[in-house]
Amino acid sequence: MRLTNATMYARVLAEDASYNGRFFTGVLTTGIYCLPACKARKPKLSNVRFFPTCEAARAAGLRACKKCHPDDFARGADPVLETIETLVGEVRARPAAFADARTIVRRSGFGATRVFELFRLHYHTTPADLLLRARLDQAKRQLLDSSASLAVIAQDAGFESLSAFHENFRRWNGLTPAAYRELGDSTAFTVSLPEGYPLPYLRRALSRDVHSVTERLVGDRYIAVVQLSDGPALLKLRLSPDTLHAEIFRGSAAEAHAIVVGLAGLDEDAAAFARLARKLGLGRLVAGRPELRISRTPTIFDGLLWAIIGQQINFTFACLLKRRLIERSSAVFADGLHAPPTPVAVAALEPADLLPLQFSRQKADYVVATARLITGGQLDLTALRTMSATRAERTLLAVRGLGPWSVNYLMMRSLGFPDCVPLGDTGVTSGLQALLKLDERPDIDATRRLMAVFSPHRSLATTHLWQFTQPIPT
Repeated sequence: MRLTNATMYARVLAEDASYNGRFFTGVLTTGIYCLPACKARKPKLSNVRFFPTCEAARAAGLRACKKCHPDDFARGADPVLETIETLVGEVRARPAAFADARTIVRRSGFGATRVFELFRLHYHTTPADLLLRARLDQAKRQLLDSSASLAVIAQDAGFESLSAFHENFRRWNGLTPAAYRELGDSTAFTVSLPEGYPLPYLRRALSRDVHSVTERLVGDRYIAVVQLSDGPALLKLRLSPDTLHAEIFRGSAAEAHAIVVGLAGLDEDAAAFARLARKLGLGRLVAGRPELRISRTPTIFDGLLWAIIGQQINFTFACLLKRRLIERSSAVFADGLHAPPTPVAVAALEPADLLPLQFSRQKADYVVATARLITGGQLDLTALRTMSATRAERTLLAVRGLGPWSVNYLMMRSLGFPDCVPLGDTGVTSGLQALLKLDERPDIDATRRLMAVFSPHRSLATTHLWQFTQPIPT
């Protein structure tokens, strides 16, 4: 897109972060310069001058905005983000040292309103929820690695009582702490589903890829080959309205549990989104499925392949390309199913190997080059899980072949960030048009504005919009 004044001003009005660094906005009436995505009040075009660099803006007598810190962005630094990331690192390392959200606020050095704003922006959560998740994560590690009593583990993680520990653990994991501890010596487990869980929608999610050779669903029996830390393993699920019974063959039950939680979206706050939708007067968006969750991919690499392969083609053809890639790069593992491809296997291919499979030259290049970034250590998929949403987004956007749609899709469906929108997604725009009775489908800027009301639950809003125009599954 040619950067005319009109184009740049439109990006400023849209607060388009993808243009940060491509130009800087000087506001002559206030004497400051900003990033395009700055949240400050929008100036009139007649009061704006655009600059290619911060140096050019300063040479014109302007000073840096204290809200968006354009100089920091230009030199690759972000001290506010780094401060919050350091604070979150401390909370995750020692959750018991933080009694509550107020303790986190005091430790930050910012005011309460600013801390909540920064946590929502950079981590898509609140300080209290992040602290709870940190406590649960520590407890899970201790349950598997130590013989300490449940009371000691609860206290070490910072829970006020054993009952609070049990209640929160079961809610977000579908298992009691005692049952989770047994995963270390088990090959089977049963997770509880929340009341009102829409099982037909999970069936739809698990069977959406009609060309899949790594998984299949027959009735209420789901079987899949999944990649664990020690290699491929066979996962079997028996679905029922209240529970999911899982068996894992040749793998860790604890790792399998994490995959099942992701497939079912058990650690997502569906109830909070349903309350927000009703508060907005949009209860019809969640009608009949208030407990709908995002079914996440078993691995980040699986989501990454979907994000690249699915660009600018229809879903059925994307499934076919994915199947061909799997058959080209992995062997049958068990029950006639292939193991999902690994970065090593895909990196060993040449882009030319994928052209006979109907990959475009560009798509083939992106798939192989990205796998090589992973195997070469330039892209650490495991580290993405602990990054802030802001850092993960910047890391992924720097990968050639990943744009805003791909990155937000990956963050939502593989990393579990709750406030993402794959802008430009036709399912989202069609859903918005039907939900809001619009004359035409909204463009990217309109989609960004319309989806803003659902923050910090835009990932779940996206999932509901995908289903809004679809027939109700049985």
